[in-house]
Amino acid sequence: MTQAAVRGRQSHTAARYGEDPLWLASLSGRTSSRAPAGALSRPLPSPPIRNRRVLFVTTEIADFIKAGGLGDVSAALPRALKPNYDVRVLMPGYRQLLTAGHPIAHVASLPARHDLPACEIGRLLCEDGLIIYVVLCPELYDRVGNAYGDELGVGWPDNDIRFARLAMAAAEIVNDATLLDWQVELLHLNDWATGLTAGYVRWLGKRYVPSVYTIHNLAYQGVFPLERMPALGIPASAFHIDGVEFHGQISFMKAALSYASHVTTVSSNYAQEITTPALGCGLEGLLKKRALEGRLSGLLNGIDDRWDPRTDPHLAPNFGINDWHGKRANIQRVRRMFGLEPSSGPLFAVVSRLVAQKGLDLTIQVADSIVRAGGQLVVIGRGEYAIEQSLVEMASRYPGQVGVNIGFDEGEARQIYAGSDFLLMPSRFEPCGLSQLYAQRFGSLPIAHRTGGLADTIQDGINGLLFDDMSLDSYRATVLRAFDLFRATDLFYAMRRAAMAGRLHWRQAVIPYRRLYADLLTETVVHSNEQVPSR
Repeated sequence: MTQAAVRGRQSHTAARYGEDPLWLASLSGRTSSRAPAGALSRPLPSPPIRNRRVLFVTTEIADFIKAGGLGDVSAALPRALKPNYDVRVLMPGYRQLLTAGHPIAHVASLPARHDLPACEIGRLLCEDGLIIYVVLCPELYDRVGNAYGDELGVGWPDNDIRFARLAMAAAEIVNDATLLDWQVELLHLNDWATGLTAGYVRWLGKRYVPSVYTIHNLAYQGVFPLERMPALGIPASAFHIDGVEFHGQISFMKAALSYASHVTTVSSNYAQEITTPALGCGLEGLLKKRALEGRLSGLLNGIDDRWDPRTDPHLAPNFGINDWHGKRANIQRVRRMFGLEPSSGPLFAVVSRLVAQKGLDLTIQVADSIVRAGGQLVVIGRGEYAIEQSLVEMASRYPGQVGVNIGFDEGEARQIYAGSDFLLMPSRFEPCGLSQLYAQRFGSLPIAHRTGGLADTIQDGINGLLFDDMSLDSYRATVLRAFDLFRATDLFYAMRRAAMAGRLHWRQAVIPYRRLYADLLTETVVHSNEQVPSR
């Protein structure tokens, strides 16, 4: 691509998808005196394309199974797109989905390929009309556990086969336009487990459709030994730096970054961060290249109407902006849930996957400062065993002041968002984060590290608190700052109002996705088996 073409692509990306043109300029060594143009503040009209057919491929959907934010996005984004596009979901037939009570009609059969077993495709209709295609392969998916591992959180040893089967099913649906009574026009792939789809579409080679690949968390890349290539049906010709090769192994995510038409991630700030060695996880060179080509965008997540403290059935009582009596009632309910002593001090909360990324080691260290200053802390989540045990030990040190529940329940999580004053999110990195959006909507002010989507959604001193250095001292100072804020009643309530009123709804967050889909569907794509289709 010529330098002029790169500049043209950068400008187009910045204008339509909300990227910061100063960032794009910095990648190519240029500077600009123009202020960044926000896509949502000055929306451009989308082309009049409706009911084009999009297959949204995912490993989670909150309706049935959820391990993190991907499950929430997979439930909300296809629905938000439906007024403009005929979006249908493809996902594995996990036990949780099969036993949910929804009829599943068998609509297609797919043969075994390489070491990928034969499977059926089922069709499930949700109450609101969303159609989910289900990859029915009991030997791979009908298991006790979560989407990726067993009851203890240990990943399944055959995850390469499990998710290659999903990816191959998506590619076969694309490749054979007669397989379903519905023909795919665009693919939207999500995270590492769907990454081989873009490669399989290329390698099968009979039919090409454009594809969007969304990185929800770059840290999880789906890296497997080179020896697995024949079992997975990856051709030897794909093992090179512009294909699936990653430090002598194969990477599902690298396949997506190499073969997808456009790459997105879930906040503008994170899109910038992953082009740097600090947060690029070894893929920063390729991601920087995609940014320079105008093929990397940061599109912020949103939340939907289910997150409304005025109507949420899990809260007792419901409340709205300025109903501080209702908010306080929910806080007292959370204290009782966790066996905490009565207190007039602030209640801090953690609702999180319990993994190193989330900075929980710092929260454990700062717990003493919280209790000494007159605050209390509750934690809900599950994840790495060592972190779970450290949190349980922390709770035992502060009986009546710190409560920990190892596990996750959606209703309990919502109650904690509504029943806390501050939400702790000292994440080392955070692609977007949804917890801070949920907390803000429910009147709990997030305290977070200034990184990724947290920096995009939290305004320090307005709807939350941010700290810059990922250090114990910086985090502790900000937590203690929260005590001063809590005592400054007027400012505290003003910030709570701003947090509750300022949420980003999917109605707004979906706009750049609609533009991106429209662009991919209207551009002329030249396809060959040797080169990545041009954008």
